[in-house]
Amino acid sequence: MSFLNNLFNDPLYQKNDPRRAEEVEEPDVIVSPDTRRENRIPPGQTRTRKWPVLDAHGAPQIDLATWKFEVDGLVERPMSWSLDEFMQLPAVKVYADFHCVTRWSRLDNVWGGVSTREVARLVGLKPEAKFVVASAYDYGWTTNLPIEYFLAEDALFALTHDGQPIPLEHGGPMRLIVPQLYAWKSAKWIKGVTFLAEDQAGFWEEGGYHMRGLPWNGRDGERFRWQE
Repeated sequence: MSFLNNLFNDPLYQKNDPRRAEEVEEPDVIVSPDTRRENRIPPGQTRTRKWPVLDAHGAPQIDLATWKFEVDGLVERPMSWSLDEFMQLPAVKVYADFHCVTRWSRLDNVWGGVSTREVARLVGLKPEAKFVVASAYDYGWTTNLPIEYFLAEDALFALTHDGQPIPLEHGGPMRLIVPQLYAWKSAKWIKGVTFLAEDQAGFWEEGGYHMRGLPWNGRDGERFRWQE
């Protein structure tokens, strides 16, 4: 019974079925388009009610007093923010599903934070910017993604999940959330983004993961580079 008690007392465990997109009642929430699909589970995926913890190196030590987020590359105005400064930017909420390349999907999440479009507006993207590399505090970890997914309406730099600060093990104090791609593109412990003209493989991509990572493409999603 202790296992079941721990499972059902887990505050992140989902006891109910996921809401449909039209049932979301939070005011002004952005609804990710994939939540409107008749079948919200991509090929090869299975729904989990938990929120598994996965990462490459383990959670890093982060000093919130010295935390900094930087944006550079092909921008008109490179910028950086402290955590307090970043939290003063206009806030958004996004209702989205979350698909891990290890074949689990967590449906019905509400993320809160700052839109990627707002950050792009502040720094002023140059026309030749076509790709993004996100870097993280966990030992130089990076990931890459096409700019059109980074700038999707449902993409954000998330500070909260379901109304609570994101725990450290899940990428707090802030992580990138790009719901339309596999979750490894949603970098935990993010410390910066760089805009590039050419694609540049990140940590998992160098190891063979797909350069884009679209869960819905093909018979088993875009998991690995040899599927290209």
